[in-house]
Amino acid sequence: MVNVPYSEIKSVSFVRDFDAAAEIERPVFLNRPKMEGLWMRFTFRDGEVLEGILPNNLLAVEPYGFSMIPPHPYSAQQRVFLPRPALRSVEVLGVVGSPLKRRKEKAAPEAQIGLFGE
Repeated sequence: MVNVPYSEIKSVSFVRDFDAAAEIERPVFLNRPKMEGLWMRFTFRDGEVLEGILPNNLLAVEPYGFSMIPPHPYSAQQRVFLPRPALRSVEVLGVVGSPLKRRKEKAAPEAQIGLFGE
């Protein structure tokens, strides 16, 4: 067993399969994510950048770090915990699925004929 000081931990990954976890993961989204939540960019002390999705719920923010969903949802990494001491900056890139922007339902065209005597 090895004891690692908390201040030296860069990230903790929760994985599906240890064999597949050795593959190189994509650190950023290729386009705007579809999953609801806060689209975040984390910059580590060593300059490395990682993007992910946080829940759009401020009660879920932990005092010790951030638990986020990485960019590639079907990879071996299911979730990544990033301790606050490992980070230089945390930025919100966008809010995906905001409840403030509801999609308007399309109205039926008035020139539409009824079927079966409606």
